[in-house]
Amino acid sequence: MKKYIAHITPLNADKIGCEAHGTAEFTEDGDKLHVKVEMFDTPKNIEHWEHFHGFPDGKEANVPTMAQDKNHDGFIDLPETEEVSGTTMVPLDDAPQDMNIPHDGYPVADENGHYKYEIDIPLEKLQAKFKDAFGTEDLQLDKRVVYVHGVPKDLELPDTVGGCVMNYDAHTTLPIAAGKIEEA
Repeated sequence: MKKYIAHITPLNADKIGCEAHGTAEFTEDGDKLHVKVEMFDTPKNIEHWEHFHGFPDGKEANVPTMAQDKNHDGFIDLPETEEVSGTTMVPLDDAPQDMNIPHDGYPVADENGHYKYEIDIPLEKLQAKFKDAFGTEDLQLDKRVVYVHGVPKDLELPDTVGGCVMNYDAHTTLPIAAGKIEEA
């Protein structure tokens, strides 16, 4: 059995009006990957996309800083995270093993901005999809970063904030928190 943890800290907090934070735990146990994410102080009453990001070549992914705000608009948007965190890899949604990223099936925060997500993922299915997408079935969790995304639709974002994915705009994809996954 292998355990990993990420201490998730706020991103874009001064612009979105809350300091989203929490933890993510990953436990590889036999034929399953157990994932538990608990978040506090997220934008309330909305769905929050959450994923782990990384580099397909196994390079170490890191949490972004304001240095990634390349267009100097005061926001670290999804495209700006790629330099240090890589690409979106696995969704932490209702069926992570399907690796279907842009859809509605992610946790929804309550009226206090809290949510708890917990799931057992069939490891063999996830590894097969991961191999199809990234050329390896090795998830390399200790080289990944967990992201939590999502702000209310009525939050005014400058036109410079990017991150549209299919019919989802930057309100859905704006990172609100991130944490480096480390072996426990």
